[in-house]
Amino acid sequence: MLLLFTFVLAIFLGFELIAKVPSQLHTPLMSGSNAISGISIVGALIVFKGSDNETLVTVLGTIAVACASVNVVGGYFVTDRMLSMFKKKEGGK
Repeated sequence: MLLLFTFVLAIFLGFELIAKVPSQLHTPLMSGSNAISGISIVGALIVFKGSDNETLVTVLGTIAVACASVNVVGGYFVTDRMLSMFKKKEGGK
């Protein structure tokens, strides 16, 4: 019950924090999120190695790696696109 309470509290806290971040800080926040997702991938791979081929661990580990990978790749694309908006245009004013 305590873990469920902590999980729900983290959801609400995360939503409130992200909602109050100004738009200028979203790129650095996305980079930090990418780093955390990378750590999640490493953790899921370590769990894979330590499991004794248990089906539940394998399924949950696969889901964790897939979700974290999507977050990392998508985050880098968004960060790259946002940073390209600050580059000088070649033929323009």
